[in-house]
Amino acid sequence: MDSGADKKYPSVREITETERIGMVKEMFSTITKKYDFLNHLLSLRRDVAWRRFTVKKMRFFNTARLLDVACGTADLSIDAARRYNQINITGIDFVHEMLEAGRQKIQKKGLGRRIVLMQSDALELPFCDNSFDVVAVAFGVRNMPNREKALKEMLRVAVPGGSVMVLEMTFTQNRLFKVIYHIYLNYLLPRLAKHFSPNPAAYHYLADSIMNFPNPDAFAAMMEAAGMVNVQKYPLTLGVTYLHTGIKPGA
Repeated sequence: MDSGADKKYPSVREITETERIGMVKEMFSTITKKYDFLNHLLSLRRDVAWRRFTVKKMRFFNTARLLDVACGTADLSIDAARRYNQINITGIDFVHEMLEAGRQKIQKKGLGRRIVLMQSDALELPFCDNSFDVVAVAFGVRNMPNREKALKEMLRVAVPGGSVMVLEMTFTQNRLFKVIYHIYLNYLLPRLAKHFSPNPAAYHYLADSIMNFPNPDAFAAMMEAAGMVNVQKYPLTLGVTYLHTGIKPGA
């Protein structure tokens, strides 16, 4: 691969699962310092509102524990800790640099006793069955090549009656907004990233991964196939992002 501004990543349609995992790991290790800033800038700070909407839908009734999968720099964990002062949170991610940035934020906010971050793989969660009231992933499932396995793992570690929550960007189904969103993803977003990111190619990947993510109905069906019941989907900001929720049966 080329370096710097000339670096390019292949489309997600053209690579194997192993290649995609390595590509995602490299990508996120290079954009950590600007990750939060660019998230806010490129989403016009809607990412903040989307996470807060997700946190409001959480329900703690048994273990008072949240698992934040692919936690990145821990924004979802921090938002949940602020809203629910009785819960403890574990965040996992497989990119060391993102976890270090998250730990620094957690310590600055005085939440180190309630939020623990650890390096781990979402496809092989190192937790016992029935461990968490809520298992959530924000903007991470899109980067997992084997989403079916990831969903089953998330369901496994949720308690019966507990929630699995997936907040993810997708290509809007809004007919009037589709053209504008296509232009933004494929032309404006990569150009903005060139000015701020040390690895602007990562934002070409972002656009490609959004365009190739399953539509909301297809993803809801995937959650049901993984064993979840009462699957709900909530469109956010004209459908550019969806929150999907499912319940583990057997309560």
